[in-house]
Amino acid sequence: EVERLVSYFQKEGKDVVRTREPRKDVGLIGKLIQEILHGQTKVTPVAFQYLFSADRQMHHQELILPSLKTGKIVVTDRCFWSSIPYGLLDKQEQIKENSMQQKLAAQSILSFYHQFKVPDITFFLDVSLTKAMQRIKKEHSKKSEIYEDKTKLKRAIEGYNWLLKEFPKEFRVIDANQSVDEVTEEILAIINK
Repeated sequence: EVERLVSYFQKEGKDVVRTREPRKDVGLIGKLIQEILHGQTKVTPVAFQYLFSADRQMHHQELILPSLKTGKIVVTDRCFWSSIPYGLLDKQEQIKENSMQQKLAAQSILSFYHQFKVPDITFFLDVSLTKAMQRIKKEHSKKSEIYEDKTKLKRAIEGYNWLLKEFPKEFRVIDANQSVDEVTEEILAIINK
């Protein structure tokens, strides 16, 4: 969907920057994050959240803000919002489904990003666990990531559902069980309102 969105803006004559978070193989931190995601290096969950935060801060300062200042449209695959579900997943032993502990953990994670520009539109592509697992297997035939097992993915989906409930105005929810064409059409309809 990201590529299709970038293509749409380019056809409209817009200057577009396509990016993703975490950044892959960009700088020391991006490379380290990729090693951790692929199970080649281990760090504590809190340290991992600090690495994500550092990478996002650098990404924000080096690419996103300068691009926006020059009038470019920035389309990113993930942003700081995804830190909440995965941060909660990493803290699952401490929070044990306690709503207040979830809120405190989420606020702690979000405090890393208080200086960030909130995206104009954040699309949440809502997909079933079964469909997500099928797509992961199809996409990652060789290297899977540490969060890409059924149990962790189920917990991440629960974290996203909690995030959507807590911050409903920040997201446009798209049924991503549909075809890529249908998802793209729905996203473009929201953009063109």
